[in-house]
Amino acid sequence: MAMVRKDGNKIRIVRVITRLNIGGPAIHTILLTEGINKEIFETHLVAGMPDASEGDLSGLARRQNISVDFIPELGREISFKDITAFVKLLKILLKVRPDIIHTHTAKAGTLGRLAAILAGVPVRIHTFHGHIFDGYFSPVKTKFFLAIEKFLGVFTDRVVVVSEKVRSEIVDKLKVVPGKKCIVLKLGFDLKDFLDNDRFKGALKKKLGIAPDVMLIGIVGRLVPIKNHTMFLAVAGKVIAGMPDERVKFLIIGDGELRQSLAAAAARMGLADKVIFTGWIRDTAKIYADLDIVVLTSLNEGTPVSLIEAMASAKPVVATDVGGVADIVKDGGNGLLFGADDIEGFARGVSILIKDRQKRSELGAAGREFVRNTFHKDRLIKEMEDLYMDCLRRKNKIKYAGGR
Repeated sequence: MAMVRKDGNKIRIVRVITRLNIGGPAIHTILLTEGINKEIFETHLVAGMPDASEGDLSGLARRQNISVDFIPELGREISFKDITAFVKLLKILLKVRPDIIHTHTAKAGTLGRLAAILAGVPVRIHTFHGHIFDGYFSPVKTKFFLAIEKFLGVFTDRVVVVSEKVRSEIVDKLKVVPGKKCIVLKLGFDLKDFLDNDRFKGALKKKLGIAPDVMLIGIVGRLVPIKNHTMFLAVAGKVIAGMPDERVKFLIIGDGELRQSLAAAAARMGLADKVIFTGWIRDTAKIYADLDIVVLTSLNEGTPVSLIEAMASAKPVVATDVGGVADIVKDGGNGLLFGADDIEGFARGVSILIKDRQKRSELGAAGREFVRNTFHKDRLIKEMEDLYMDCLRRKNKIKYAGGR
């Protein structure tokens, strides 16, 4: 029997994310907002504005008929605008009077939970899609942000993490919250276009003017320091030097603050004709249809969406063994893993796959089977609804619809 609020109204949720830029957290929040049971829950999505170079997923929200309350002052950098963003968040909470606030990403998690404390929101939940305590900031800033998270953890009912590795870091290593407050809910996606994207094969090469017989090795993501595209360029240089006769090109798909400096670095390394910067490409299923190998060179990750999409597309992946990557990439089973400083090994792994079509096929098939069974959106939505109900039940805020 369904559970409802004691006054019979729908359970109100305010979901807050720092910005709807292209990436896993934004896709996750849009999917949850669209897919949650609307007969029981009423969701209000609040977001800041992405930078121009990050790519904007607000169009995806509109296509899903999701209304978003935008707070332009809610940005990723710390500034005096945060005060304005906090006040606007507080006003939204006082107007909506939600039963639950669920925050995603660091800035939204800080301002959203502080506002929820003042507004008296009964249930406060925060999702770590990764974390910012490794590879993002100086040691002093990292300690400061960690202290804030520990303080907020006291007032947070449940902390959601997207992988067992992230849970281990948040609970055991960093001690942000005790284990009883932390729950692992793996990401979920609508993967149908990636599971059946052979129909798109050839479209990307045609768009970019690349011959059909050229192999493509691609990296997908924001062009920011944490993604470590300098390693990607170094790997490309070594692969090309080791097999100069191979018809191969390297695609950097995405945009961001480092685009100009990375393009300049590629030119200095003599890779200008081998490395292509595509910018953001909206239809990602078409990207993976034409990539032969997908790589990730990040210094830190939660659960990388680009690898999940690549694996769903039956593409072999090569990645750095950081953050939650090992929770989805099993070295030698459905992909290859290397240390974040192992350029030689990484380049060797890519070169082996370029030469070995059978190995590419085996890793791709194993990856597709794994993500098909692990990252389905219906599983995520059901688990999240159960979490919301459990938190409300503990606060005595709901009852059985039949009055029991």
